[in-house]
Amino acid sequence: MAVTGPEIERLIALMSKLPGLGPRSARRAVLQLIKKKETLLSPLADAMADAAAKARICSACGNVDTQDPCAICADVTRDPHGLCVVEEVGDLWALERAGAHKGRYHVLGGVLSALDGVGPDDLNIGKLVERLGDGEINEVILAMNATVDGQTTAHYITDRVSGLGISVTRLAHGVPVGGELDYLDDGTLAAAMKSRRPF
Repeated sequence: MAVTGPEIERLIALMSKLPGLGPRSARRAVLQLIKKKETLLSPLADAMADAAAKARICSACGNVDTQDPCAICADVTRDPHGLCVVEEVGDLWALERAGAHKGRYHVLGGVLSALDGVGPDDLNIGKLVERLGDGEINEVILAMNATVDGQTTAHYITDRVSGLGISVTRLAHGVPVGGELDYLDDGTLAAAMKSRRPF
């Protein structure tokens, strides 16, 4: 039984679809928004309307921005020779926050997954191969998640680009900075041991 009007119930239902928010968390978030209607709810509604009207998918890399090509692709100061391939836009944003990559990106839009019925044609792999054909890129950095599907996707891309004369690298896997061995899972420890290098 609804305890509020349909407009508020609709807002709660929509908020509960966001990652990390279930119905109870969404209800609390909506209540907080309504309590601070002038300073939070109204500006949020305006920002969401702006984003809905202006958000675009970059035709070059797949990033989300308000311009096409996106600000990263349009930035002439970025290294045009290194292309970092990521699964999702959130991964691109994480690498940018860290300042970890000064080149360009390519967003696949997911990973290969036989269980979920996701094949190569469902991802932006064909467009990636097209981008590599212009001869400007000499390194592809595979920034896939360390999951079975992520690694399967990385191997598939490596096979697709072999023979193009492009160096293919991947992110190192292993012990995070500040990590204590006793708290790491077995897979991370095994990957760290395999990826060891001279000190």
